[in-house]
Amino acid sequence: MTPEERSLRARIAVHESWARTPDRAARTKPATRNGPAAPADSPYWQERVDPERRMSEADRLKAAENARKAYFLRFARAGAAARKRKGAA
Repeated sequence: MTPEERSLRARIAVHESWARTPDRAARTKPATRNGPAAPADSPYWQERVDPERRMSEADRLKAAENARKAYFLRFARAGAAARKRKGAA
């Protein structure tokens, strides 16, 4: 099977899987709660800024908010640079 055929087979499977999913929010909740898209009060961000739990709860939450904002600003900057490169090509 060629890479293109494998890719097409996988894309079909993904669409069939989502077509059979009655509650999309429930299906994606674990990923959004445990990843960069999680709110600042989630363990994802708080463990990154204070893994040893030395900060106060308020300071840890503020640091987590800052870390999350910095992450998404870097993400936006990378997207803008990619669009600029694509426009220049």
